[in-house]
Amino acid sequence: MAELPIPFNLPHVSGNELKYIEEAIASKKISGNGAFTQKCQGVLSDSFGFRKVLLTSSCTDALEMAAILADIKPGDEVIMPSYTFVSTANAFILRGAKIRFVDSRSDHPGMDEELVEALVTDRTKAIVPVHYAGVASDMDALLSVSEKHGIRIIEDAAQALDSYYKGRSLGSIGDMGAFSFHETKNIISGEGGCLVVSDSKLDDRSEIIWEKGTNRSAFWKGEVDKYGWVDIGSSFLPSELTAAFLYGQLENIASIQKKRLEIWNRYDERLRDLQDLGIQMPAIPEYATNNAHMYYMVVRTEQERNDLIDHLKRFGVNAVFHYLGLYKSEYFKDQHDGRALTECDRYTRGLLRLPLHVGLSDSDLDRVCRAVRSFYNLSF
Repeated sequence: MAELPIPFNLPHVSGNELKYIEEAIASKKISGNGAFTQKCQGVLSDSFGFRKVLLTSSCTDALEMAAILADIKPGDEVIMPSYTFVSTANAFILRGAKIRFVDSRSDHPGMDEELVEALVTDRTKAIVPVHYAGVASDMDALLSVSEKHGIRIIEDAAQALDSYYKGRSLGSIGDMGAFSFHETKNIISGEGGCLVVSDSKLDDRSEIIWEKGTNRSAFWKGEVDKYGWVDIGSSFLPSELTAAFLYGQLENIASIQKKRLEIWNRYDERLRDLQDLGIQMPAIPEYATNNAHMYYMVVRTEQERNDLIDHLKRFGVNAVFHYLGLYKSEYFKDQHDGRALTECDRYTRGLLRLPLHVGLSDSDLDRVCRAVRSFYNLSF
């Protein structure tokens, strides 16, 4: 009997998601900012020390809210890594910003913090670190630049829920942080995200932008006797059905994370010696923790990666590559300033992600590891 394929990702149901969706429907309130939205925001604040949380329909929405709150205007400059998803850049492009892409670190796909200050000009408005694979950027280094030049920090923490920098939750260290609950993340709601607001001066405006540019939140709190259009905004709230599903996930975050870490550690035990062949394996700096979002390897050439993907497919294993450096994208390449981003290029060519989800059985994991090692003629 043929073995079933091992998917790269498998969305999981942890327990009460369907029950809570039924409760939301029975409540006769399924549009945004209802009881389950409030519950999710409360759990996120209590669990991770977030000062203020607003659920959004996606991390993309959270980033777009952050760009508005940072008052990004045409001609402003924003510094971010090139090795990231397009939403990181789009949020600021939509406000008219000029993006200054920075290269990745040699030991990790996140931004090279030592290269950031050289890109600062009198037009720089924000620095946007991306905590790739849930592993923290060196936030002290970035905060130093931020404080010296009066620049906001907006954390793209899409992959970084339940991950920390020197004991502080990622997404809570800069002025704002954006998280994703997309089906490929550790905690999911299909599509979904949230914005964490750490700067209290942004509180009132964040709720207005969240509520389509109206002061409806203040109205529901009894702070005004009617609400109206007072600022720009959009429909950033998720439905209560999305929030209900998310709440079912959040109440089981401990068991989900425990399983993911077990899988990550088993991968690392069985594949770490590939670094002896010149293959880069995941690095977790001393200041960071690992939330087991992703297990990746960086092989030596694009051809090697393509051959390895094809080899794994023959074992029924679905492995994938990741980002294409944004600075060379069709949309942006003519806007780039000509700097070579050699580490970004290396990750674009060589990074490969292995399946990692809570539905991965021990035998599945053995099969993945055996397949990878057989490609390199290594025993299992």
